[in-house]
Amino acid sequence: MTIGKISQKTNLPESTLRYYEKKKLLIVERDNHGRRVYSESDVEWIKFIRRLKETGMLLKDIQHYSELRYSGSETMPERLAMLQIHRNYVLEQQLKWNEYLQNLDSKIEYYKEFINNAKQV
Repeated sequence: MTIGKISQKTNLPESTLRYYEKKKLLIVERDNHGRRVYSESDVEWIKFIRRLKETGMLLKDIQHYSELRYSGSETMPERLAMLQIHRNYVLEQQLKWNEYLQNLDSKIEYYKEFINNAKQV
């Protein structure tokens, strides 16, 4: 599939896909005319890259993970370790954000009570 089609499927601009390729996050086959040819597995890989980014994995770590992925199945133990470390990071962030949310909820309740009591006076 073309870069335009994969852009639509992944909801990413073509410039981002080219950036991924430049940073070696994505290795794309080329046809006889030098045009990029993407596969369905590329779609899933691009979506996974996006999830890693959205959950806070550093670009250098995604690059390393990508390098391992393209090196073959013998790198699975190292990739597994990387994902487990990242999972722990995501859990830590989740706990932190839950605490922030509780703090906000507390403040919102305080204001609601204060405003409600002020109206009754």
